[in-house]
Amino acid sequence: MAAITTGIMACAATASACPEPVEGATDGARADAPSVGRRVVVSIPDRMLALIDGEQVVSIYPIAVGAPVSPSPVGTFSVVTRVTNPTYYRPGKVIGPGANNPIGTRWIGLSVKGFGIHGTDDPRSIGFAKSHGCIRLRNQDVEQLFEQLRAGDVVELHAERTPEILQLFGR
Repeated sequence: MAAITTGIMACAATASACPEPVEGATDGARADAPSVGRRVVVSIPDRMLALIDGEQVVSIYPIAVGAPVSPSPVGTFSVVTRVTNPTYYRPGKVIGPGANNPIGTRWIGLSVKGFGIHGTDDPRSIGFAKSHGCIRLRNQDVEQLFEQLRAGDVVELHAERTPEILQLFGR
């Protein structure tokens, strides 16, 4: 399947609001190899994410995507880091782990700097284009996804409804 590769930008218009946290990183020294054929497929227009292992759909989750002023990147990336209970960093602002953390309880950093898949402190944003470009899930959903992904796993972000997207999400 051909990946769409347009529009890669920073996680926020002026400063990265979806930082690449390092405190508590769990993959820096891991020897785990990614599962053959394990990938995440994101449909930006459908605001849905599917975890696929081989030909098997493992799980599907509703998500929030980038707002029009800070769209989600499009293309094929990989998981580069995984952080449990991350710290949120933004110029002039640091929020430690907890209920008020905008990136929730898990951070899955992607190979496009400043972007990731993470939880949220605002579950009502799920299903909307509300983020600074990152992919948001409810905390309980991102915790399940986090346990199944490893560094090197493929993450595809699609801006168009391909035949595979239509088959996965039925819209």
